[in-house]
Amino acid sequence: MQSDVINVDQVVEQSRFGAFQFGLLLLCGLCLIIDGFDIQAMGYVAPAIIGDWHVNKASLGPVFGAGLFGMLLGSLVLTPVGDKYGRRPVLIVSTFFFAVCMLLTTRVETIDELLVLRFITGFGLGSIMPNAMALVGEFSPNSKRVTRMMLVSCGFTVGAAVGGFVSAALIPAFGWRSVFLVGGLIPAALGVAMLIWLPESIQFLVLRKRPMKQVARWLNKVQPGLQVNEGSTVVVKEAKNDGMPVAELFREGRAGVTLLLWLISFMNLINLYFLSNWLPTLIKDAGYSTGTAVLIGTSLQVGGIVGTLTLGWFINRFGFTRVLGSCFVVACVFIALIGHVATMPVLLFISVVVAGFCVVGGQPAVNALAGTFYPTQLRSTGIGWALGIGRIGSVLGPVIGGQLIAMQWANSSLFIAAAVPAIISALMVARLHWYRPQ
Repeated sequence: MQSDVINVDQVVEQSRFGAFQFGLLLLCGLCLIIDGFDIQAMGYVAPAIIGDWHVNKASLGPVFGAGLFGMLLGSLVLTPVGDKYGRRPVLIVSTFFFAVCMLLTTRVETIDELLVLRFITGFGLGSIMPNAMALVGEFSPNSKRVTRMMLVSCGFTVGAAVGGFVSAALIPAFGWRSVFLVGGLIPAALGVAMLIWLPESIQFLVLRKRPMKQVARWLNKVQPGLQVNEGSTVVVKEAKNDGMPVAELFREGRAGVTLLLWLISFMNLINLYFLSNWLPTLIKDAGYSTGTAVLIGTSLQVGGIVGTLTLGWFINRFGFTRVLGSCFVVACVFIALIGHVATMPVLLFISVVVAGFCVVGGQPAVNALAGTFYPTQLRSTGIGWALGIGRIGSVLGPVIGGQLIAMQWANSSLFIAAAVPAIISALMVARLHWYRPQ
């Protein structure tokens, strides 16, 4: 097949799912698995560190916060780099950076050293999810874009769960440092694989006027047999914009959606991290054993995995605003129910799973919405800043929950309070419908 004018968007729209697309999903999914693994790693090794270093539990609080705060800043500072220099180099450098930080963590001897490394690691990881989701979206046809972006983002939740199984196997046999050793070696190997196989966004290459040889390389992966030469004209439907990426989020009618996306992500991540951090403790206080409390807490993530895998299907058929609005209304109801059905194990389990489906599963949908709303040159920045602002909520959620617990609020009142951000998210999604009617 030969063509003098090649439309990248048409080539991607007509592409078939094959080995190349599968490899892209796999590499980006693995990036997010190590991202999720890292976020939960400290929680899994914390009891062993406390016993090994003979420190109190409170001393690890700042260490937990340092990683999340680092990711928050990384999302805000580093994601525009992907829109300027490309998804591929940012993902590869971030992966190798993460590997080095995890390996260095095996050598720490003090809480202060651990805190600094967790902050630096989190800062580097802040750019992974926005760029991975943007890259997957840019190689996906419109009809498959949301589903594939959400499928890949599910890797974060899978990584968090896998981290528990890996830690449970390694710590008793080899000590807590082995978790970080494995957590460093795997991304190092992944980084090598990405150097060989990870593509660059074709839309990005065209907009940045990169050499035709680079454009042709990836076009031929998407559509084998397509002949591209120096005389070919490759076009995309977007126009290049050299403005400051963050400022561009508020231009050309994007300001309203940008602010709404930030608020929705902020409110939902308050809920997500409040539930993730405090649910097992509150369930144990309700009279359950530690093992049961952990299982109930894990069911939140299980519901999130199911939600991430299925919500894309509904969004493709009914639109973002209808599905997300319904999702957050349901989340409000079932989060409030958790505190009232704590003495009824079956209803408690169902309530937590449904809450996880809507809250944990809803966050990738919010990220995917940002990925489909912004053009190529702003996609990584748009996703990253929505996540970055949202991650302020991830820091505040556990803190606010701790303060309410310290004020001796009853469990029923705590979960009613936790339901408030969900209904605010639902209202903001309804407002979003005015800007994006779907």
